[in-house]
Amino acid sequence: MIVVILLISRYRKRGKQLPNDANMPPVATWRRFSYLELFQATDGFSENNLIGRGSFGSVYKARIQDGMEVAVKVFHLQCGGVFKSFDVECEVMKSIRHRNLIKIISTCSNDDFKALVLEYMPHGSLEKCLYSSNCVLDIFQRLNIMIDVAAALEYLHFGYSAPVIHCDLKPSNVLLDDNMVAHLSDFGIAKLLTGEDQSKSQTQTLATIGYMAPEYGREGRVSTNGDVYSFGIMLMETFTKKKPTDKIFAGEMTLKYWVSNLLPISVMEIVDANLLSREDKHFAAKEQCVSFVFNLAMECTVESAEQRINAKEIVTRLLKIRDSLLICTRESKLN
Repeated sequence: MIVVILLISRYRKRGKQLPNDANMPPVATWRRFSYLELFQATDGFSENNLIGRGSFGSVYKARIQDGMEVAVKVFHLQCGGVFKSFDVECEVMKSIRHRNLIKIISTCSNDDFKALVLEYMPHGSLEKCLYSSNCVLDIFQRLNIMIDVAAALEYLHFGYSAPVIHCDLKPSNVLLDDNMVAHLSDFGIAKLLTGEDQSKSQTQTLATIGYMAPEYGREGRVSTNGDVYSFGIMLMETFTKKKPTDKIFAGEMTLKYWVSNLLPISVMEIVDANLLSREDKHFAAKEQCVSFVFNLAMECTVESAEQRINAKEIVTRLLKIRDSLLICTRESKLN
């Protein structure tokens, strides 16, 4: 029992929020990079160093003069809205600091070139890990990753002077470091709620199809509840290994509907086959864990935005789910 308590304590320390990162220098101390420095650090923005592409830019692996590996996000200036995206990302990231948020190291900005210099994440994105044959995430890794993302959301929604809405939660925007700790990235379309605002409306829908909340798609209304909805979809995807845009989902059949239709009887039909095996001596505990995860995802994605749970509750629930599974698996090993 002592061993189990120590293990839970270790896991809880891993998932604990750190609202301020003492190792991150204040924005005022950042050294700006020149275009030439970034050009040389990426071998001329070589395709060999390209590690990702998004709506507003491309991301390259780079090695700066002191030998430090970084990621350079180069904005596509020909895209509509890219200048605003750059400004928003700089504005948001200069003000918020948390262990599960990607850190901006520096910037490069002139009339015809804009880039952010970011922490480099060796394990790439959650999307890459989920769908790569070279990476198989076990049940605890997936739980820990989603706890990390939920902790980042809790900080954005409750830990800052005004709620920050990410607006584009999806596996490709969750990056994994050396220790498989998750960092939420890409704040290019984030919104900052000020005053008495509980939501904002916008005429242009920029979030990703499949992950956006229904009220965002219908009315352009963004709120913290919309982030929770996107988190719920991502939670389903992480444990089913099925994208909401998969070909099997068309018309009325969505990832959410498919999962809810098969719960609670047919968990084995829903879950990623790599996570559950009837031959596993911990099968019952893992099946119950996955069932709890899917039930939580359902609560995140209820149709009415006001009835969804919030990020604080998500963190608490996921920690309980993980700790219960940890106790079950460790106790059986001790017996």
